[in-house]
Amino acid sequence: MAADRVVATLNTKILPEPVDDMKIESFDIKFENVNFKYQDTNVIKDLSCYIPEKNITALVGPSGSGKTTITSLIARFWDVDSGKIMIGGKNIKDIKNEHLLAGMSMVFQDVYLFNDTIYNNIKIGRVDASPEEVYEVARQANCHDFIQKLPDGYNTMVGEGGSTLSGGEKQRISVARAILKDAPIILLDEATASLDPENESKIQAAIRKLVKSKTVVVVAHRLYSISDADQILVIKGGKIVEQGKHEELLENGGTYYRMWEEQQKAHGWKFGMDDKGCYGSKEIRDYL
Repeated sequence: MAADRVVATLNTKILPEPVDDMKIESFDIKFENVNFKYQDTNVIKDLSCYIPEKNITALVGPSGSGKTTITSLIARFWDVDSGKIMIGGKNIKDIKNEHLLAGMSMVFQDVYLFNDTIYNNIKIGRVDASPEEVYEVARQANCHDFIQKLPDGYNTMVGEGGSTLSGGEKQRISVARAILKDAPIILLDEATASLDPENESKIQAAIRKLVKSKTVVVVAHRLYSISDADQILVIKGGKIVEQGKHEELLENGGTYYRMWEEQQKAHGWKFGMDDKGCYGSKEIRDYL
């Protein structure tokens, strides 16, 4: 019941805050023997990895393997059960949450917008931004044109959760907000997974502008979108089973190679009438 969820939320313990705050001076990320259990399930198991500063690191793997949990642990939405996560050589438990999150921008698949104007939803990224800066990041995120066509432009109310906008429009506003914030660490979690090709193309272009000279951690389902990442971590069962660049992982012939081959086969499937008047690709008809 909804009331039970409200009570559970109110009873959730607040994460402890350090007495003495530490400043983050560099933005590489390191996991050291991290274990994390969600309820009764071991989600992350003795995971160690290094995410260099100003590089793009992609997390790929089957659903439920722990990819999203890794990004949530970096943002300290939860605390690890054992091991430690460090940013710039400092344990994130020793950094006050407001300062930790000030150094991060997040663009997730499920975008939440506040019941406010589009202008204010973008400006949340940096509250002291000028109108010109808000308009400029909207252009960079490829959302200025559709905003201008709305009845009240940037003063259009979006409704609770952004209910009056499409998924692609909400995503582009989320990217604009992140560009405006200009944080040194970017967390992207399946940001284009549920979008149509046109919106995906626009958001990919906006994200390329967002991630320049940043420490980027991206969770990806479509492997072609991260094939040029500086490093790819293949996660399976809460552990890193492979690590390397796209070409190296293909040459290894392991889990990543099999995932890539399956996606390449899927891209070859299509529906339509062939020269014999049959619907569906030969592969699909044979399968059925």
